Amino acid sequence: MNENKAIRVILRVLSYVLVAVITACATMYLYGSSSVSSKLSEMYALIQRYYIGEVTGQQLEDGAAAGMVYATGDQWSYYIPASEYDAHMAQVQNEYVGIGVTINSNMTDTGFEIIGVDENGGAYEAGVQVGDVICQVAGQEVVTAGSDITKELIRGDAGTKVEIAVLRNGEKLFFEVTRKRIRVIVAKGEMLPGNIGLVTIENFDERCADETLAQVKALTEQGARALIFDVRFNPGGYKKELVEILDYLLPEGPIFRSVSYTGEESVSESDAQCLDIPMAVLVNAESYSAAEFFAAALSEYDKAVVVGEATTGKSYYQNTFRLSDGSAVGLSIGKYCTPNGVSLADVGGLKPDVEVLLDEETLTKLYAGTLSHEEDLQLQAAIQALQ
Repeated sequence: MNENKAIRVILRVLSYVLVAVITACATMYLYGSSSVSSKLSEMYALIQRYYIGEVTGQQLEDGAAAGMVYATGDQWSYYIPASEYDAHMAQVQNEYVGIGVTINSNMTDTGFEIIGVDENGGAYEAGVQVGDVICQVAGQEVVTAGSDITKELIRGDAGTKVEIAVLRNGEKLFFEVTRKRIRVIVAKGEMLPGNIGLVTIENFDERCADETLAQVKALTEQGARALIFDVRFNPGGYKKELVEILDYLLPEGPIFRSVSYTGEESVSESDAQCLDIPMAVLVNAESYSAAEFFAAALSEYDKAVVVGEATTGKSYYQNTFRLSDGSAVGLSIGKYCTPNGVSLADVGGLKPDVEVLLDEETLTKLYAGTLSHEEDLQLQAAIQALQ
């Protein structure tokens, strides 16, 4: 769980099922059906009058909106409360305000284990290390507070400070950490033995094309004779970023197709110039959307061998609609297809040319960035395929 990633509020609705389908004033004017607004009004009145627990009107509104999206049955559409909209926008801009740690989303009986520390963040400067377990934030025990409250305690304006306590080798240590605006590095490059360039792409959001192509050009100028692109755990992003990269890598022809909810098809084309060296792409089940189509396009043009495991198969794309109260809904409004017109959702995702499965322990280390190249069997298989 990375604090720079927007929280999928669809999941949050499950934690208060009672309010997942209840009323919200906003939904009344958004959805003009009198039967819908009447039913929601009845639900609202009943909960306000009889419900034994405590729930605010804002929680009911957010729950109703999230419940409506959930009821579509589309796992890719989502609702964003007004309180989380700025964090969502920061995510797609590849920057965020925080302390600069990545934590394991599964809380232990002592707290959240830190699996990554950003060198540009306040936690790194304060001395927080990978392997530390956050047990207390701003004086509150995280096990008691829970995940959502802990995140809220960690968040804050850039330049402000928060005290956290961590467990390290049985010792409880306290750190005063400064929150900072951190710019996420989208693409990283390194030269592997045998003059094979490795380009790791974190996502396809803002700046992805600029940073990825800069790494590609730098590696080829250094003498790379082949390239491996790593899009494992890549959640996807913007079409425009994807198309710009594919245009540089692929020869003349269609490189991406999309079909809107109206049935209108749009085709993106590449020019004749391309990068003519052997390539491979690493994928896994956490490669979504643009990451899948990146690998699929290179594969369909026979420009790259795909290594790893089958991808998810996300073909719907979303548009974010801002609502009057500052919240927003990301709604699936069309589908993407490969250059050959294949919907990856229809075929169950992209199947690799060379299948290599990793166990859970190895996957955890890979996600945390602590897996060595020698231990990475998928990377080693890609190197072997290029050789």
